[in-house]
Amino acid sequence: MTPSKLFIFILILTLTGSSLISCSTESDEAPQGQSSVSTSDLISGNPQTLPIPGVVTMVDIGAHACVPCKMMTPIIEELSREYDGRAAIAFIDVWENKDEAQKYGISAIPTQIFYDANGVEQYRHTGFMDKATIVATLTELGVK
Repeated sequence: MTPSKLFIFILILTLTGSSLISCSTESDEAPQGQSSVSTSDLISGNPQTLPIPGVVTMVDIGAHACVPCKMMTPIIEELSREYDGRAAIAFIDVWENKDEAQKYGISAIPTQIFYDANGVEQYRHTGFMDKATIVATLTELGVK
């Protein structure tokens, strides 16, 4: 493993009890229900009521200080603008909001969770996810 990849596998703080979360690089008009939640609120890192009812929702769960999460930040910001009004793109910082990791069943960050418009989880990925793969997943879920 190269030194540049090694730094990405750092372990983070204990979230609950003996549960640790690690950073991972492995690849594995407003929409209905979104009118009261702004795009900037959704990507603020703060807990949200998610998924947004009636809208395909992507939740990126990570931390502002996690290296692969930082690499995803510009992608999430760009997608939140591009998909405004068509899909909800959200980010939750689980280092700042520790209870959220357990709520979403997170063991490593970043983790992306995709929900269909009915709020049913359709896909989960752990590790860095590039923009093209996110766009392809949103398209597969019916976002135009």
